[in-house]
Amino acid sequence: MSTVTAENRVGQTERTKSDWLRTLLEWGGFAAGAILVAFGVVAIIMGFNGRSTVSDSLKQEQIVGTPDMTPALIAKEAKAAGLDVNAIEMPTVAVAGKAIDSGPRARAFATYMRVHALEATGGYTYAQMGRFEAKPNAPKAELAAGGGTDNPKWAVMDTGTKQPVANGARNVWVTETALATALNTSYMADRLGLFGIVVGVALLLSGIGFIILAFTVLHRRTVRTS
Repeated sequence: MSTVTAENRVGQTERTKSDWLRTLLEWGGFAAGAILVAFGVVAIIMGFNGRSTVSDSLKQEQIVGTPDMTPALIAKEAKAAGLDVNAIEMPTVAVAGKAIDSGPRARAFATYMRVHALEATGGYTYAQMGRFEAKPNAPKAELAAGGGTDNPKWAVMDTGTKQPVANGARNVWVTETALATALNTSYMADRLGLFGIVVGVALLLSGIGFIILAFTVLHRRTVRTS
């Protein structure tokens, strides 16, 4: 009789420990799910806010695509300017007459700007052009591949300031690079916002899954053993 009673007590103690552990796991699953859901909601909100900020900032600049900003027309222009369209990145999205108010459009506009800059410089980039406007009689050895010179001795002098005249084509490239970088940064921020939304949705679904799993697997077993 005493042996049976002892076995019952041991069994009851084990069931109590099992129920306590199951309850702990259940509430742990609920807590983990709730945290994931919270993080998911925050990530989604931040993602939408980030994309909205990018759009609002671009709208303030009031940028509109020029009439030649279509893949066909820009390719025609580039060929007429003597550029090798196979050697440079050509735009694939038309933004002619469209407001540049989103990350993808900002990136497309930046691509068109680069082609325009190459047309202005004869296909040469910043590093291939000299800092100053070269004198007509400057030796070939003193000239950069893309025109101009880095040697002040062979540069055209400003009669007013007595300083070398800057290479206009190189300045065009500097301006284009600055604006294109800002536009590409907007594109990157827009993509990061979209990534945040996707991650947020994944966290939200994972959290809901944790909660459902904790309830269906652990809670039901608790009911059966009670």
